[in-house]
Amino acid sequence: MIRSIIIEDSRLVRKELIEMLKIFPQVHIISETGNPEDAIKIIQKEKPDLLFLDIHLPGKNGFELLEELDAVPAVIFTTAFDQYAIRSFEFNTIDYLLKPISNDRLSLAIERVEARLQSTKNIFTEINQVFIKDGDHCWFVKIKDIFLLESKGNYTQVYFENNKSLVLKSLNHFESVLDNAVFFRTNRQQIVNLKYIENVISWFNGKLKLKLKSGIEIEVSRRQTDKIKEMFSF
Repeated sequence: MIRSIIIEDSRLVRKELIEMLKIFPQVHIISETGNPEDAIKIIQKEKPDLLFLDIHLPGKNGFELLEELDAVPAVIFTTAFDQYAIRSFEFNTIDYLLKPISNDRLSLAIERVEARLQSTKNIFTEINQVFIKDGDHCWFVKIKDIFLLESKGNYTQVYFENNKSLVLKSLNHFESVLDNAVFFRTNRQQIVNLKYIENVISWFNGKLKLKLKSGIEIEVSRRQTDKIKEMFSF
């Protein structure tokens, strides 16, 4: 059962979404509201698994609402505006749905939620930290501070804060243990933390290039370009 809250200022849109969600018996709507202050109180009390969250709310936008939470549940953003897609991945975002929401896109979003909740027991989440040793240097690194991983044969170069370290683990290993809602495999050689993307640039042959907040630019393979376009609702 996915305990969910709908936060949307339009009562009509809330009713439409509730109606659409009736075909998903695994989704249990425990509350709905159009008031962000009420939403914060409900979230803190109920501790839901999932939020269906509009960005434009009266008095406080969806991002500001999330910033006030001690623990952010999984989030599906529902909005009529596509320009916030990149920023949305600074949070615990599962999907970004553009209104009007289609049944197919909603179904895909619910599948992603189920996969995410199923896998969380077996992954490193943002609250975890790992011990990294590189020669004489040792660090306890929070997962949220890792912004790039790069394959170096049987090793992986891990970039975090202003440091980088070579770890005797394959990139495939990291892909299997990191949260794929936060860490994205851009190509055969690299994995990026979506929260550190500053800009998405159209590139040659329909591909994309990602500019990270550190200034590093990452080319996305043609195969992965389709996936990231879907994630950001391009």
